[in-house]
Amino acid sequence: MTPDRNPKPGPSGRPSALTAETPALRSKRAWAVFLSIAVLALIADLWSKDLAFRFVHDRPVVVEREAVLELGPRRLNEIIDAQTGYREPVVVVPHILELTLVLNPGAVFGIGAGQRWIFVFFTLIAMGFVTWAFGTWTHAKQWPAHACAGLLVGGGLGNLYDRLVFACVRDFLHPLPTATIPGTGGRPLWPYVSNVADALLIVGIVGLVLFAWFGGPQPARERVNFSGDAPTTDAPNEEGRRGDKDAGNDQA
Repeated sequence: MTPDRNPKPGPSGRPSALTAETPALRSKRAWAVFLSIAVLALIADLWSKDLAFRFVHDRPVVVEREAVLELGPRRLNEIIDAQTGYREPVVVVPHILELTLVLNPGAVFGIGAGQRWIFVFFTLIAMGFVTWAFGTWTHAKQWPAHACAGLLVGGGLGNLYDRLVFACVRDFLHPLPTATIPGTGGRPLWPYVSNVADALLIVGIVGLVLFAWFGGPQPARERVNFSGDAPTTDAPNEEGRRGDKDAGNDQA
């Protein structure tokens, strides 16, 4: 007799419980982790940018989309100079972190200046792919991967917001400002000014790589249950353990 391979709902009328191998797409908890991390990442990025451009200098720096488009990528930071008279960094931790206001017309680390709409399109595609990968490539209980995917989406949304609203990205974080590469005649180790979104993107990518490398938590093997009840994990019962023990004594 062949068992029915389409389990029916249990006595309550609901489908059987989600398991460790259930795709994240079907898990409310997985979606809650993914979306909450994405929203928190977006809030942290936009809030930090607003604070930096309001308080790093003696007066707030106002960025207007019309001025950005009029000046173009090469003269973009004249907007900051005209309002502050200078762009001296603010030292937060000596040799570790400085705050420097910069308007970035490109992508991460200033790559591709002036190609704003290309990056808008790429960001939308990338966020769609990350969301699809979250739902289909991860399991319901692999919450570290869900959190890292949320960081990628939240960071991407933060910079996407800037490109759409200001036609550029607001940067202000300069880590390791005085570090140099040995043997290069004083070449800066990290000449880039970035923002919280960039940092979250890096953390999310590294986290997903590590998660994929180590394989993540391995779900327990589950025994197929065709009664409609929640599946159970294979484990020897008390009688089985007693029988194994008796068999061992007989052999002895």
